Amino acid sequence: MPSAKDSIYANPLQEIGDFSFDSQVVDVFPDMIRRSVPGYNTIINAIGLLTGKFAQHDSYCYDLGCSLGAATLSMRQQIEAENCTIIAVDNSQAMIEQLQDNLFANTGHVHVETRCADVRNIDVQRASVVVVNFTLQFIPLADRHALLSKIYRGMLPGGILIISEKIQFNDACQQNLQTEMHHAFKKAQGYSDLEISQKRTALENVLIPETFAQHQQRLLEVGFNSAEQWFQYFNFVSMVALK
Repeated sequence: MPSAKDSIYANPLQEIGDFSFDSQVVDVFPDMIRRSVPGYNTIINAIGLLTGKFAQHDSYCYDLGCSLGAATLSMRQQIEAENCTIIAVDNSQAMIEQLQDNLFANTGHVHVETRCADVRNIDVQRASVVVVNFTLQFIPLADRHALLSKIYRGMLPGGILIISEKIQFNDACQQNLQTEMHHAFKKAQGYSDLEISQKRTALENVLIPETFAQHQQRLLEVGFNSAEQWFQYFNFVSMVALK
């Protein structure tokens, strides 16, 4: 069943609170993310392909910040390694409950374990694949290094970390251009100027972007052998780090 249309910010709001992944967002999330994140479906499909290549026998694949499980389901379709389990984690109970329904309706031979928890509190073990898809940007800046360090320590040699993020740019002209084009993308998807403005306000103190160089430096600092960007569509990127 297709999701409801996202109209959360369609009408003027007297007070705009911080964005949260509550039941209201869950109801419209597939439509929201499709119309808000350029290249989202391409990233999801690639996560499945990368997982198929890097998933190891007798290992775990983590989807940290799984939301409704788009990446989880893509991973599940591509894993051929034996005795491999996907652990899907999100701190929104509403998201996890809907994910469990989505999993029930999906056929797949790979076992998926769902957890409602803060990804910072997850003990990563024997991981051959870790996905952090548009999640790190919602983690406080002060906690990002520790989280990635924990992920690195819990990964098997030869493992892969896939991170997708909204990024910012040091150059003001580039920043303005990329922001303008992202807004143009959203308008082309049917969002009004009011919706774009109100959602931007809601996200202002919640989603904190960094530059690609900052992400890359941190990944190398925690121990990854390499970290590169494989995809970019305006100010949205996806990166792979190899152990």
